[in-house]
Amino acid sequence: MSEKIVNYTPEVTAKLVSEYQAGKSTAELADIFGKTIRSIVAKLSREGVYIKKEYTTKTGKPVIKKDTHADAIGAILKMSENEIESLTKANKTALEKIFSALANSKPI
Repeated sequence: MSEKIVNYTPEVTAKLVSEYQAGKSTAELADIFGKTIRSIVAKLSREGVYIKKEYTTKTGKPVIKKDTHADAIGAILKMSENEIESLTKANKTALEKIFSALANSKPI
């Protein structure tokens, strides 16, 4: 029977977690420990300390997917699922402008 090879010893795990919590990036940790970034992320996730990167637009706003805009427009206009689905083919900027105009409009 073969012996299981341990990827991360308890000592390495403790050092990895402490370095991550001290502010080192996953890329830096991958270089330090000779692992892939994916391996580092997986281990930190298993240890319950990994914080997923929040993506933002160039202006720093949270990313909102086209489907979300299309669903919101569809809800405001009481559109069918097929009509909402066709909206998702529109340009994201156009969807944002349409949603903004609808959200800021006053009832007739």
